Amino acid sequence: MTDQLDATGKLRHLLTLDGLPREVLERLLDRADALRTPAQGGTGMRGVLAGKAVCTLFFEPSTRTRSSFQLAATRLGADVLTFDASVSSTTKGETASDTLKNIEAMGVQAFVIRHQADGAVAALAQDVQPGTALVNAGDGRRGHPTQGLLDMLTLRQAKGRDFSMLKVVIVGDVRHSRVARSDLHALRTLGAGEIRVCGPQSLLPDDDTLQGCTVTQDFDEALEGVDVVMMLRLQRERMQEGLIHSLADYHRDYGLGMDRLRRAAPDAVVLHPGPMNRGVEIDDAVADGRQSLILRQVANGVAVRMAVLEELLG
Repeated sequence: MTDQLDATGKLRHLLTLDGLPREVLERLLDRADALRTPAQGGTGMRGVLAGKAVCTLFFEPSTRTRSSFQLAATRLGADVLTFDASVSSTTKGETASDTLKNIEAMGVQAFVIRHQADGAVAALAQDVQPGTALVNAGDGRRGHPTQGLLDMLTLRQAKGRDFSMLKVVIVGDVRHSRVARSDLHALRTLGAGEIRVCGPQSLLPDDDTLQGCTVTQDFDEALEGVDVVMMLRLQRERMQEGLIHSLADYHRDYGLGMDRLRRAAPDAVVLHPGPMNRGVEIDDAVADGRQSLILRQVANGVAVRMAVLEELLG
């Protein structure tokens, strides 16, 4: 894979959190925390990337990620080009690499890329010019590094910088979740005390993704005393594979309601990357309740993406 860091330790690309040095990860989190106020509005940072161009190159649908990257680039003063594969020359057979190279030739310095194939963004990074930066906004099942960063920022704000005593449970469709993989990479790097993973066997990965985790199919057991509950979207588009019996059964066994949440620590917090299947993996009372940090995750996404773009291009 293309090296993400240059000789000085500065980011060239952000492709994965797997193997990203702790000091780089923490530097990005510290900078994002400092950018929370400008992330919510104002023009004070508009000079940082003035004259630079950022393209959101999305081959899959997105709401939160695309919007927050566009806001992040705008807050930093960059010109933003939006690419929609459904109305582009990719429908005529143009490859992703040729699409990127043509937009790059127009003077675009950074690409934020979402793609349905595992490893697609790293492969594209092999083809770009030396001064061009790529950010992985989600590739297949492999990773979603800025989501992992914003989740870690949200946890730091709620629980402090020291993760060594934290008990975290990740629940649901881990097999298909690029978010879960990035969160696991980040939690390990930041020294989380205990990581539990819970879901039906059919929705757990069969590779080394869960190395070092406590794995169980019993959600009630997994919740006992945890400080952080990270719920995952049940990816209903996968249901034709027969991976679960029914939505009702899944909600009974792995849905997070208030009664079930009481098994966690009294000050436990709940995260979810969205979009949520309300009434399936999470109930309204939890999603909208006092322990939910879901909207804070969304807000932190802009600050995290500002920090990443600033490091790559600033």
